[in-house]
Amino acid sequence: MNQFPMTARGAELLREELEHLKTVKRPAIIEAIAEAREHGDLKENAEYHAAREEQGFCEGRIQEIEGKLSNAQIIDVTKIPNHGKVIFGSTVTMLNTETDAEVTYRIVGDDEADIKQNQISINSPIARGLIGKLVDDIAIIRTPGGDVEFEILEVEYV
Repeated sequence: MNQFPMTARGAELLREELEHLKTVKRPAIIEAIAEAREHGDLKENAEYHAAREEQGFCEGRIQEIEGKLSNAQIIDVTKIPNHGKVIFGSTVTMLNTETDAEVTYRIVGDDEADIKQNQISINSPIARGLIGKLVDDIAIIRTPGGDVEFEILEVEYV
């Protein structure tokens, strides 16, 4: 099977979600189904159908998380010596050479990506353009608005 890169923090968050689903959400749904069954006729029991639907979503998410964790290649960049090279898990500060705008991104796995937190997927065009570059290199990133040049100012493994 293919392995998918994931940061140590991303794997920890998935494990926490899995634990919550199994120990809190699943028992609550089972209780809701049992309570709805006590109300009688299941054909027209909206509470029962809603609880069963929620159970399906919960079980599906549990299976999805277990699958992701079993195929995860967990990479902890804090244990890798920093030679200034952009790799998976690194935090990159760069300067847009046209606008002089400074931006910082952390390169993470697909499931961890959150642009609001400045975490970009390893498969995003920006990350693909940065991987392998060194501090002071110029990275040309192809965007829908045209090519944009970024100067890499700092690479951290945090």
